[in-house]
Amino acid sequence: MGYCTLQPSGRGIAMKTSEFNQILIARYLMKHCLFITLLTMTLNTAQAEVIQLTSSQINNMQIKTIAINPDSGTSARRYSAEVILPATQQRMITAPQQGLIDALHVSLGNTVKKGQVIAHISSPELVSIQSDYLQTLTKKNLAEATLNRDGELLKDGVIAKRRYLETQSLHEELSAALSEKRQALKIAGMSEAAIQALSQSKKMTQGISIASPINGQVIEQMANVGQRIDSATPIYKIAQLNPLWIEISVPVEEALSLKSGMVIDIPKFQAKGAITTVLRSLNKNNQTMQVRAEIKQGSDHLAVGQLVEAEIILEKQNTQFTVPRAALARNSNQVFVFKQLANGFEAVPISLISEQGNQAIIQAPLSAKDSIAISGIAALKGSWLGLGGK
Repeated sequence: MGYCTLQPSGRGIAMKTSEFNQILIARYLMKHCLFITLLTMTLNTAQAEVIQLTSSQINNMQIKTIAINPDSGTSARRYSAEVILPATQQRMITAPQQGLIDALHVSLGNTVKKGQVIAHISSPELVSIQSDYLQTLTKKNLAEATLNRDGELLKDGVIAKRRYLETQSLHEELSAALSEKRQALKIAGMSEAAIQALSQSKKMTQGISIASPINGQVIEQMANVGQRIDSATPIYKIAQLNPLWIEISVPVEEALSLKSGMVIDIPKFQAKGAITTVLRSLNKNNQTMQVRAEIKQGSDHLAVGQLVEAEIILEKQNTQFTVPRAALARNSNQVFVFKQLANGFEAVPISLISEQGNQAIIQAPLSAKDSIAISGIAALKGSWLGLGGK
């Protein structure tokens, strides 16, 4: 039989090899027993979400279940909304010059085409602006002829280059002045065709014809025939009424799950569209966010300022379901449902999408084959917390 020698604190101790091996084995077992104990505790904690119950216990606790509907993956949320007109589809028609409205060719509610004459204003100021333009045009044409003549004389050596440069400078000044007068006519309301006709005929007009800048409908009339108006006085408001927008106030916890492209339905008015924007600004008074949608289909059934009931069609997801609110159990900041097992129930954490009335929309790792508890939830929760819930 062999021996080994240990040297604790410098002092030799004789020990049989077999005894030494037994000590090592004991230490190994103690170390790994501790690991197994900790592992067992961890597994027990992980299994604490399962509530083991017999059929008799389930009956005594008055627990009832329902099967998850496989068609409940698609659902809709319903909200109140207001129909609004996009700012980019509105035009305010104003008087380009002060004068007298002597004709209005359209009224409130009329449909107009782009370029259609909708009003006429008599304006003495327009006559003055046309006169200035024609005088400047005459001077510019004379300067252009002089410049061409001096150019030929310079080639023949008849005049000095300095004289040619002076003529050229005058021509450039008058060209710039003519551009300024031409722009003044445009601001006064004259079209390019009318200015071209004035340049050729030299015949001035005493009034301005105002044309619609867009296709649309007259939604407001602010002036009348015979009224004297100043420059920039509003006459009409014209708008394109397709598409329209709706704005929806959505609770913040529900708005965060929405995104552009989701379908919007207004069933009462046979109108449809899609979300374009989820405004990331919060109304602190009611904790809602504004969701904007564009309505292209059936917008002719809606009116600006109208209050409607809109449905947001949620995207179809295999893990999204509509369940009774009574099926929900809350523990701290987490929401659960109890999925039925062969030997009891399992507390399954879920994401709560929304709650409306007696129904809730949840997202959870469930399938069409699963059933969940809808009554006896308090008893189940009590048993669950006793197993290790917090």
